[in-house]
Amino acid sequence: MNEKASVPITSVRYLLQAAQEQGVETDNILESLGVSAADVAQMETFPAYKYGMLYQNMMWLMQDESFGMLAGGKIPNGTFRMMCYCIIHARSLAHALYRIGDFYEICRGATVKPTLVKKGRYAKVTLGQVASSEMPIDSLVQTQSSETIRTTLSMWHHFISWLIGRRLSLKAAYFTTPRPQDVEYYKTLFQSEVKFDQHANAIIFPASYLEMPIVQTDDSLRGFLKTAPYQLLVMVDNDNSLKSQVMAMLGKDFSREMPSAEEVASVLNMSVSTMRRRLTEENTSYQKIKDECRKEAAITYMNAPQLSINDIAGLMGFDEPSAFFRSFKKWTGMTPGEYRKSEEYMKFDRSVSSN
Repeated sequence: MNEKASVPITSVRYLLQAAQEQGVETDNILESLGVSAADVAQMETFPAYKYGMLYQNMMWLMQDESFGMLAGGKIPNGTFRMMCYCIIHARSLAHALYRIGDFYEICRGATVKPTLVKKGRYAKVTLGQVASSEMPIDSLVQTQSSETIRTTLSMWHHFISWLIGRRLSLKAAYFTTPRPQDVEYYKTLFQSEVKFDQHANAIIFPASYLEMPIVQTDDSLRGFLKTAPYQLLVMVDNDNSLKSQVMAMLGKDFSREMPSAEEVASVLNMSVSTMRRRLTEENTSYQKIKDECRKEAAITYMNAPQLSINDIAGLMGFDEPSAFFRSFKKWTGMTPGEYRKSEEYMKFDRSVSSN
């Protein structure tokens, strides 16, 4: 369905190539998701949830949760879940980031960790090395592809955004790699200035974010882990429109209260009237974007067989499943139960089960 979120096909090809270089046969994995290598060669985008499942399969096959990211070593499956449990009750974003750094100092496998540095009005999260690492971070980075560095920084950016329940608006993103040909995708992904050939890989943001509370709970964490790494992979569409920027602000977590039009306009450094006028020029509106995002997320979650309808209602921010039933039928013309009996879902479910 066109309403589903997607990722650039280059991300899929990078993942497949990385797996193939480590001796993994990828054709069967793709087939289990209902696509072929020939399809990937011709596609421009790839369904986001299938990409998430592809990523999950790769991590399981490699027995490495850091597959496709800069970690300096294999990280045992389950590590990310335990890290989340360690920080979910942190009192602020800064507290959570320091805890993450401490966690990676003692967890098995990783030699790279996110490191928080605060200086004046701005703060940065950079990729640093754990104390026990024998290889300097600069030497390790030199052996990695630009895609690996980009994916690593992007995932940490999205994870931080999820923790505070709003997109972490960046001042800039720094990369040690040379300027790539797809620099526009970097700008779209990070929604900020991007600089290359820098001394470190980092995201820079206003230090005021560090005092924000962690808004996620044990309940929302359970839902997040069931769908991971979906919310870490997909936050923006691959264009530079204002609609894409607004969608980036809304994110993919609907278990929290959505920001108002005034809040979004303020972050985008424009008045509400200007934002509304520009969205009208793009044949949309703030309310339409919210509805589209919610519909897209609902269909994505409905395509996750491991999630019950009650789970999805919670992920979508509905206190009562009956309210979710009504909204889903309004969006799709079917109740959740009818959708899961539909031909499209059954085809998707069979492809997942066969894996």
